[in-house]
Amino acid sequence: MKRPLTGQENQAEPEDAALFRAAVGEVKPLPDQNRIEPQKPPRRSMRRTPAEPPAIPDTLSDFAAENAPDEFLRNGLSRMTLRKLRRGHWPVRDSLDLHGNSSDAARKLLQEFLHEAAQRGLRCVLVIHGKGMNSPSGEAVLRRLTRHWLAQRPDVLAYCDALPRDGGSGAALVLLKVIGASIK
Repeated sequence: MKRPLTGQENQAEPEDAALFRAAVGEVKPLPDQNRIEPQKPPRRSMRRTPAEPPAIPDTLSDFAAENAPDEFLRNGLSRMTLRKLRRGHWPVRDSLDLHGNSSDAARKLLQEFLHEAAQRGLRCVLVIHGKGMNSPSGEAVLRRLTRHWLAQRPDVLAYCDALPRDGGSGAALVLLKVIGASIK
């Protein structure tokens, strides 16, 4: 039969407490470590504005964007590279959200973002373009254009749909060429 809990179950018997103090001896508290409590880094805004003129030339074309593939792998790379990208082998280091931008603004933001990512030596980035559910025509214009632009960039080695937790078909995982590094 169970006894009702009285709240004194965690208290030691007096003789046990005395035995413990005799075994441990005199204790001295540790000095303060003068530590700073960890803080989360300030949240970086994912939306970028094209207010500043781009430092890089606008070389991306909108021509024939209807044929943009859902997945892309640069010639000469193993299909395993695309498989690893699909499975999240490379951690996402930065992301860009293109929601609500016109196609011209989105193109400029994408070029600036990819240029900055290459400068920082980032291997894998996430580009969120949306699924087109709120488009007047119901067509995912930014999705189609973004993937077409990505295929035109020589520093883009591969892209595919993001993992479901990162946006699924409303975002693209992009594998970038890092100067002086090999793909593993």
